[in-house]
Amino acid sequence: MIGSILRRFSALACLLALSAVYLWMEPGGDVMAVARQRVLPVYNVARQDKVLSISFDAAWGNANTVKLLDMLDQYDVKATFFLVGIWVEKYPELVQEISRRGHDVESHSTTHPHMTQLSDAKMREELRVVADRIEALTGKRPTLFRAPYGDYNDAVVATSRQEGFECIQWNVDSLDWKNLGIQSMIKQCTKKVSPGDIVLFHNDSKYILDALPAILDYYAAQGYKLIPISEILLEGETYIDHQGTQHPKAPSATQQPAA
Repeated sequence: MIGSILRRFSALACLLALSAVYLWMEPGGDVMAVARQRVLPVYNVARQDKVLSISFDAAWGNANTVKLLDMLDQYDVKATFFLVGIWVEKYPELVQEISRRGHDVESHSTTHPHMTQLSDAKMREELRVVADRIEALTGKRPTLFRAPYGDYNDAVVATSRQEGFECIQWNVDSLDWKNLGIQSMIKQCTKKVSPGDIVLFHNDSKYILDALPAILDYYAAQGYKLIPISEILLEGETYIDHQGTQHPKAPSATQQPAA
């Protein structure tokens, strides 16, 4: 009997101790949750106007790139290209051509590592070296960063922002790297699309040149305008919710205009 009571008391004590980790008392006496939230990149943007952003990661090949640029010109679409430093070094003329045609040229790291496995110093090196190379070729320093493999943690997101880059993911995935076929790509990119979405492609995927026209035609038919990620992001004070959606930061009660 006594043993049972002691076990219950011990369990209750553990529960109270655990609760204390997550809760604290505000000066006014209100209980406030302080459970740590993850630091998230931008997956998509809360936009009221019908705009989308399509993006292309470039890490290895270049065979489709010029044809891809011609296609985007044909559709009068401006996109965002996330380039790896080794790709930039290997194809400098393509980097300049992408920029010349009015597309965002942004960072996808220098060597395409798993950023979460790097030290702080190596992480910063991965960000700075590719940015220096892109700036030297285009005259514009990248302001956006996409982590290779979509692999990030709090440190990766926080460090990229400290280095001057907004960290960008995506919420519509073409899965083009899986080489599942043209119709699979089209379905992935059109089955559910909303204003402010960010779509992921790769510049040298197997079916990109065959599937992209149908995808762009669909977006146009739905009344969407395609703009670079740098333009789809919100200006001013913002916050990112638990799903990675960027929102405008609402003014506080003291900032509300008088009735």
